[in-house]
Amino acid sequence: MLMDDVVSIGLLGAGTVGSGVIKLLQENAPQITQRLGKKVVIKKVLERHPEKPCLLGISPDMVTDRFEDILDDPDIQLVVEVLGGIEPTRQYLLEALRRGKHVVTANKDVVAAYGKELFEAAEAGKAEFYFEASVGGGIPVIRILKESLAANKIQEVIGIVNGTTNYILTRMSEEGADFATVLRAAQSAGYAEADPTSDIEGLDAARKISILASIAFNTRVTPDNVFIEGISRITPEDINYAREFGYVVKLLAIARDLNDEIEVRVHPAFLPHSHPLASVRGVFNAIYIKGNAVGETMFYGQGAGQMPTASAVVGDVMEVIRNMKSDSARRFACTCFLDKKIRPKGEIRTKYYVRLIVKDKPGVMASIAGVFGNHQVSLASVIQKRTLEIDGQMMMAEIVVITHEVKEQDIQDALAVIRGLSIVHSVENIIRVEGGGKG
Repeated sequence: MLMDDVVSIGLLGAGTVGSGVIKLLQENAPQITQRLGKKVVIKKVLERHPEKPCLLGISPDMVTDRFEDILDDPDIQLVVEVLGGIEPTRQYLLEALRRGKHVVTANKDVVAAYGKELFEAAEAGKAEFYFEASVGGGIPVIRILKESLAANKIQEVIGIVNGTTNYILTRMSEEGADFATVLRAAQSAGYAEADPTSDIEGLDAARKISILASIAFNTRVTPDNVFIEGISRITPEDINYAREFGYVVKLLAIARDLNDEIEVRVHPAFLPHSHPLASVRGVFNAIYIKGNAVGETMFYGQGAGQMPTASAVVGDVMEVIRNMKSDSARRFACTCFLDKKIRPKGEIRTKYYVRLIVKDKPGVMASIAGVFGNHQVSLASVIQKRTLEIDGQMMMAEIVVITHEVKEQDIQDALAVIRGLSIVHSVENIIRVEGGGKG
């Protein structure tokens, strides 16, 4: 095969996803070559542990621990990054783009925080920058937003974009287990890291929704703009109440275009059983998108894992090569040409579920309802399900309320007062309610 019929790539990282990229390029080489009219070959691999790529048939002389060996190689036209982390990865990508090497990455951390800088480097180097695998694993949602739905004004993007938290909440819902027990099971099964903070506290989902919101609404959104709450306070009691009211509990990544501003948030939410996202179980991801022309649509699949993520990476590689062949590079440059305001957290409006433990005596509910009313919080549903004995002597009642749609600041102000009432033992939880449903 002539050199013109070969595209040489430099692979940064041969861990889980990097090994998947190697395997996919090997196993599907005939059809990839047929579809592109060019053979894709890995010329060099940046990896500190050379045994990893060598076990997959990569020659030892192709493995390096110096990025300069890839950057300075004129034959390498495309850099594929699956190292992860922020530094030195960010610097590697910037240098490659500025030197005119196309980049494909799966790195949500770098894309979410430094997307503007990376697109500017790509512009300077007249290079392509693709990052489909940074959100949703094998789900091609970024390309869908940039291409298939480009004629739409996107109004809403709601995603279950973290498989670990969806696995935990699914098992808690189906088995009645508590959070700590299911988290340990998720770690044993390899679905949760030894340090699960990024997943369970919503940080991973926040990076992903900031990327999706930036594309959907044509305005720069970073993780710092996202209101974030995790799932560690969700209890079996909350899940049971959700079921009773006609909801399931999901960690949702939500972005909405409100014309003059946008809201972007990640938090647990009550979601009606009728919503398309409610049936997404286990480690699967799904992204629900609403556009003014297409209406409601949803994309579902494996949001992580070696081969689903490798599928998205190699798909981007193939797209870059097609653009190179047709001399149509920079087809999808930065789309953040607007500068919309981010709605402040306190101005967000939604419904709320609140669970309280209060003294079991007459007049308590009237006092609490009065506080809510004084702060413009209207109650849609109120139930008292059980009495509890606290500290072996004091009888308490558990009260659950669902509000009508109210401002975040108003309900937080009301709860600050309620926590100080002598009749209130504790505010056990507050969870937002999305997508309609009862109340």
